[in-house]
Amino acid sequence: MAASSVTPSSLLLQPFADYGFMRRALVATLALSMGSAPIGTLLVLRRMSLMGDAMGHALLPGAALGFIVAGFSLSAMSAGGFIAALAVALAAGYVTRVTAQREDASFAAFYLIALALGVMLVSTHGSSVDLMHLLFGTILAVDDAALLLMASVASLTLVALAVLYRPLIVECLDPGFLRNVGGRGHLVHGAFLVLTVANLVAGFQALGTLMAVVLMMLPATAARFWTGEVWSLALVAGGISVLSGFAGLLLSFHAQWPSGPAIVLVAGAAYLFSLLAGPHDGLLWRLGRRSHRTV
Repeated sequence: MAASSVTPSSLLLQPFADYGFMRRALVATLALSMGSAPIGTLLVLRRMSLMGDAMGHALLPGAALGFIVAGFSLSAMSAGGFIAALAVALAAGYVTRVTAQREDASFAAFYLIALALGVMLVSTHGSSVDLMHLLFGTILAVDDAALLLMASVASLTLVALAVLYRPLIVECLDPGFLRNVGGRGHLVHGAFLVLTVANLVAGFQALGTLMAVVLMMLPATAARFWTGEVWSLALVAGGISVLSGFAGLLLSFHAQWPSGPAIVLVAGAAYLFSLLAGPHDGLLWRLGRRSHRTV
């Protein structure tokens, strides 16, 4: 009788109906997806995917300093992480402009330094539990303040992208043209960097510095195999992100897995499935077209 009472609805919905921490985690993934998916889409279009990952890791020393000064204070760690990630982005951009080094190499150098510095700061002023909290987050323990931050960042991101949509797209595809027509591409690029860092800071509250970039980049790279227009890429990426959060939370609840890695694994599985079966240059479609041409 007990086994027969298990239904799909109880498996899918009961955890969220019975436990407040599961509902909060689901709302957190929804808010993060709304802001991060379009930012990740633009990063992919600009071929700056690794830059997002680098800035996510660069949050750590600033968040560590906030932790040392004020403990697990949302405002202190968020402000510290924001300043540290933005500083790494600006420093890498400056080095690229004044030297012959490529931007990806500059970002790699600065983010590795920042990551090591952050780990050292937390290790010397806290415990291994504190380090794990900063690195991997605690999405099942998000509070009202963290949810408010995520919702605020998502709202600000959507409004800013609506205002800057055209110059951002032009700057992605042809920055030289935007400069020639007086489009102030450096301001557009700066605003985009600020939005990227703000969404990484919001993601850090739930997924930690190592995985804050997950809901930004994996769904965006997966969406590329399903559609080709910018608006639809952002929409599909947002849907994949929401479903990854929902399925990852369920997987962590039923399998007793850590919630953050579970969400990452589900998002990774969505990417691999998209790579294999996506109609826009997925591997199976490419093989089908190749075999059709040879017949």
